[in-house]
Amino acid sequence: MPIKIQGDLPVKEILERENIFVMDEGRAVHQDIRPIQILILNLMPLKEETELQLLRSLSNTPLQVDVTFMAVESHEARNTSISHLNKFYETFSDLKDRRFDGMIITGAPVEQMEFEEVDYWNELQEIMDWTSDHVTSTIFLCWAAQASLYHFYGLKKRQLDHKMFGLFWHKVLNRKIPLVRGFDDMFLAPHSRHTEVPIEDIRACKDITILAESEEAGLFLAMAEGGRKIFVMGHPEYDRVTLDGEYKRDMSKGLPIEIPENYYRENDPANKPLLMWRAHANNLYTNWLNYYVYQSTPFDLYGTPDFDSIKGH
Repeated sequence: MPIKIQGDLPVKEILERENIFVMDEGRAVHQDIRPIQILILNLMPLKEETELQLLRSLSNTPLQVDVTFMAVESHEARNTSISHLNKFYETFSDLKDRRFDGMIITGAPVEQMEFEEVDYWNELQEIMDWTSDHVTSTIFLCWAAQASLYHFYGLKKRQLDHKMFGLFWHKVLNRKIPLVRGFDDMFLAPHSRHTEVPIEDIRACKDITILAESEEAGLFLAMAEGGRKIFVMGHPEYDRVTLDGEYKRDMSKGLPIEIPENYYRENDPANKPLLMWRAHANNLYTNWLNYYVYQSTPFDLYGTPDFDSIKGH
């Protein structure tokens, strides 16, 4: 089934070339089903690149997914045109009276700042609180995972002595939980960050269930409130060349950066990067949409006065 997006969203043509079924509003109105409503708060600077990565990730289920993009109001984007934002993005003021089946809050390149120093921190806190009674299940990615663990549970991040950068092996815990259904015992996933929430602090929080972790990279996947909140510390949505682009960008700027681990064939940046995490990334998003969004959400989002009845599902 299709991803429903605006008909002139620039990444639509790329998705169609990849044989991903996308549908514009005109065709969608003739479908006699209720699509799953997914909200994406895109905090990444290169918004079109992140749009493409996440739409790919959401395209592998039999569900019709209707995607809405949101940008924060309290920050001026510098790497995406105002016309693109005005045309394809809405703000919290526009959306706060709506309800959504699922939401994704992306990472952001502000991880080395204290949370309170981020210019949109107050707005993000309001949005995170709003998800509790307006969204069935929310995925917090990378920096957003750190931000939500701090906001909801008081868990502080710490600076790493070197960037966690590359593909790292993770082991699956709590295999019976549907979010990791179909995962192998060990799997690779991308990380790209300078900070972490210590996994021992997360283990000590009784409200959080760890589902996958790495001896090198720490937490990868955890959940709370029966899947109402899902924390992904890495970047499963990254495409083949994302880490390559980050590495070459930092090299060109003369920044301290090591070759991303387990990424290039023979550990040589001249070689094409190896794509070794896509199957598990697709599985993660498919499991989320199926078990924590589609099977948990009320059919009538607006006929449900609050979300207490679905907690723990």
